[in-house]
Amino acid sequence: MRGGVVPPALLFAALACMLAFAPRPARLPAALAALVAAVLVAQLPLRPAWVEGVFLGCWASIVATAALVHFPRRLTGRRPLLLGVNAGAWAGATVAIAGTTLDLAKAAPWLALAVPGAWLVATRRGVAVRVVTSWLIAIAVLAAVLPIVPTPGYAPDHME
Repeated sequence: MRGGVVPPALLFAALACMLAFAPRPARLPAALAALVAAVLVAQLPLRPAWVEGVFLGCWASIVATAALVHFPRRLTGRRPLLLGVNAGAWAGATVAIAGTTLDLAKAAPWLALAVPGAWLVATRRGVAVRVVTSWLIAIAVLAAVLPIVPTPGYAPDHME
């Protein structure tokens, strides 16, 4: 879960699910803002020492973005656009620190989940989108916590 296409793809999937609940005029600008922010931030020379903070920010952004499907009335005005920039910035940061720009190109199609998600929300089947976001939240929390929690078998013990 460190590097490659998975972190930005999960972040874009969370953004797409959130955009499914956003007003229609806000969807495309927010998705484009995410892509532009991701490409711009991916070009920055980030320090390797920032890897833990960047990935923690990515996972926290997934949790926050995905959780907003439960508060669709808050997705008005400029909020979807700002959330798109936030998601794009963290996706770009993960690529800048542990990936390639090609990883962003592979992750970008996950933003298209907003189209079937919006259809599900419009036909009163939005619970399916909420289930997907719950899964994304669980994955992000696990990915954030596992590097912090000592896990038996991953560190040398007293028997070695």
